[in-house]
Amino acid sequence: MALHFQSLAELEVLCTHLYIGTDLTQRIEAEKALLELIDSPECLSKCQLLLEQGTTSYAQLLAATCLSKLVSRVSPLPVEQRIDIRNYILNYVASQPKLAPFVIQALIQVIAKITKLGWFEVQKDQFVFREIIADVKKFLQGTVEHCIIGVIILSELTQEMNVVDYSRPSAKHRKIATSFRDTSLKDILVLACSLLKEVLAKPLNLQDEGQQNLVMQVLKLVLNCLNFDFIGSSADESADDLCTVQIPTTWRTIFLEPETLELFFNLYHSLPPLLSQLALSCLVQFASTRRSLFSSPERAKYLGNLIKGVKRILENPQGLSDPGNYHEFCRFLARLKTNYQLGELVMVKEYPEVIRLIANFTITSLQHWEFAPNSVHYLLTLWQRMVASVPFVKSTEPHLLDTYAPEITKAFITSRLESVAIVVRDNLDDPLDDTATVFQQLEQLCTVSRCEYEKTCTLLVQLFDQNAQNYQKLLHSASGVTVDMAIQEGRLAWLVYLVGTVVGGRLTYTSTDEHDAMDGELSCRVFQLISLMDTGLPQCSNEKIELAILWFLDQFRKTYVGDQLQRTSKKTDIFL
Repeated sequence: MALHFQSLAELEVLCTHLYIGTDLTQRIEAEKALLELIDSPECLSKCQLLLEQGTTSYAQLLAATCLSKLVSRVSPLPVEQRIDIRNYILNYVASQPKLAPFVIQALIQVIAKITKLGWFEVQKDQFVFREIIADVKKFLQGTVEHCIIGVIILSELTQEMNVVDYSRPSAKHRKIATSFRDTSLKDILVLACSLLKEVLAKPLNLQDEGQQNLVMQVLKLVLNCLNFDFIGSSADESADDLCTVQIPTTWRTIFLEPETLELFFNLYHSLPPLLSQLALSCLVQFASTRRSLFSSPERAKYLGNLIKGVKRILENPQGLSDPGNYHEFCRFLARLKTNYQLGELVMVKEYPEVIRLIANFTITSLQHWEFAPNSVHYLLTLWQRMVASVPFVKSTEPHLLDTYAPEITKAFITSRLESVAIVVRDNLDDPLDDTATVFQQLEQLCTVSRCEYEKTCTLLVQLFDQNAQNYQKLLHSASGVTVDMAIQEGRLAWLVYLVGTVVGGRLTYTSTDEHDAMDGELSCRVFQLISLMDTGLPQCSNEKIELAILWFLDQFRKTYVGDQLQRTSKKTDIFL
């Protein structure tokens, strides 16, 4: 049937095939029809028909999809037509605020695309597509549903301004994004913060889904503002621990107000987990604010407010039982050390108490090894960077890492050994099988383990001797392969990995003969284990121990057998 003869009923059948159909042939035909519809002169009238008379949400979604593709063409529609489409959609969502959320989202994305692509369009000496905040304020004067729509409009627009369209010149995208940043983004952030203050000023009704949704959308809006690509760097999101937020200088006043940070800490403590997680995500970005935004006294004051917030969270840790909150809080702690020097942290009044609380939190986290393992990366990052900074601290204030770093190392070692019996007996996934995570954690631990190295070495020697003796007894018993043998092999594998880790953490400029002697004591035990396993082949063969031994040998080679060694250890001669 020719496209211009398609009725509403036929268009709705097209929607069914396109969005929920299971027949692949029908879906391909529906996609072809969609492309034809977009190219048709009747496209706008068909979209209007679907929006006003469609009986399903999929009919409205099809209209939004067509409009989005239509306004995104390289050859743009006339300015008047785009203005009409934008105003029509604004009026449509205002008159029907209870549309399906995915329909509202799709329609608002059309507004965002029109606004972005027409950002520099001038008519009668005015930028015709920049009045978006004024349009949104009209929504904020309505019902909760209208407020939600208004906030989503700003959130989608902020995201759209951040998205690089590779089908268009990147210079044009950067010009639009920079103009949006300089003219509108600060106002959007201020508006969002004022909405959050209004929420906290009233008694929170956490049973009201509308109010919860509004708070969630406002927090997402703040997060989109703070995640904006301010300088066009297009930072790799996977490099999470290296991120610095390049807040514009014009935003200084917002960040210098103690009430700004206090607002988000209060929101964390007041909201349910799904929402408090977003508040913590915002705080991660606040903690990542570029250092040069502040003078030295201002930076110290800002850091002090962040540390007070950390202390408050750790003193009231109930919310951290939620995996989302826990993960974001771990990210928050890691970002603090990424952005601030240890010498600055120790000058904060609350530092002694906070470092104690963070140490206890880390130890508890390591002991619960099965809970949110991906989040431990951030805690180990924090301690690794703290310990690595010790030689460069000029402050006379005590950093206390010589007290807490050995406790962190001990907690990691003992928790991993204790996990083996649980993994074997309950037939759980073995953390040792995830070698990428194991290697990452060990590389972080190697720096921490060399702090007060005598304590680490004493612990490892004691545990290695004890487990090696138990392993030897099991080898000479007649029971063969048993659960006890599997547990003992798992523990030895961890211990060999750990010995390789601490030996690999040796630094030439801080190492002493005493430390080298300790490395020798530990290394001798691994070589003795290798000899024991060789004499008992093939029954002593164990893949996990052998992989651990390979890790140890690689670390030992890089530390004591490399060509670039600046000084030769007395202990090295034993093995060469």
